[in-house]
Amino acid sequence: MMNQKRRMHDAIVGVLVTAGVALGHYVSAHWLILPAVIGVTLIQSGLTGFCPVYFALDRLMPSEGASDSSGCCAK
Repeated sequence: MMNQKRRMHDAIVGVLVTAGVALGHYVSAHWLILPAVIGVTLIQSGLTGFCPVYFALDRLMPSEGASDSSGCCAK
């Protein structure tokens, strides 16, 4: 399951960075803020261990043994 979350994380970040650079080139330079924010978030994630994308993926795709079948938000 963790390998699937890692692939989804990489895909989400890759799409957002690529879209930000493309929009920055073709639409407006203001779109370059998106890949910059993602870069800062990746640095912060490496230092603190907290990644907002993994946080969201953990909520959307809970581990099989983490909780019962009552829902993703059950503790």
